[in-house]
Amino acid sequence: MIRRMQRGFTLIELMIVVAIIGILAAVAIPAFMDYMKKSKKTEASLQLNKIGKNAKTLYIEKQTYATATAPTPTILPAKPGANGCCGGVGGTSTTPGTSVNNKCTATPELFSGDTTGWAQIDFQIDEPSLFVYTYDGSPGTTFSATAVGDLDCDTTEITYTMNGTAVSGNPAVDLTEPPPNSD
Repeated sequence: MIRRMQRGFTLIELMIVVAIIGILAAVAIPAFMDYMKKSKKTEASLQLNKIGKNAKTLYIEKQTYATATAPTPTILPAKPGANGCCGGVGGTSTTPGTSVNNKCTATPELFSGDTTGWAQIDFQIDEPSLFVYTYDGSPGTTFSATAVGDLDCDTTEITYTMNGTAVSGNPAVDLTEPPPNSD
């Protein structure tokens, strides 16, 4: 009778494989988290660019930027002492979210009700948002818009700023992003 040798992995081989997987996970997880934060940050630059384009269009039509307006209408909870969306449930004012997803609830009707600012630049947030937006313009040749958010609810907020100017009748905007790794 021929006796077959048992085949399989030794305990040492299995431990080496587990160690390799652990090392790969230790490298991959922080990189994945950084990519997640970067993807969340794009909301601010996209919305501020929309504000900038609409403000420039208004300036071309009326030779003045929109007047000052109140901060973004949001539904709380916001983090104490800040305008963050941490603790928020997202959704919209007509169908609010049911579980905490750290997003502000969208209230487009409050934007359109502000006839001196948001409505003039035709801007509103109509879906859950990670940032709170403000627009400050004095009738004339300058405005400032900001987006403030705490993307991972660690009490470290990041701020994007857009400044608009008009020189010799030509409107221009400048978007300032937060430094890398600021959140």
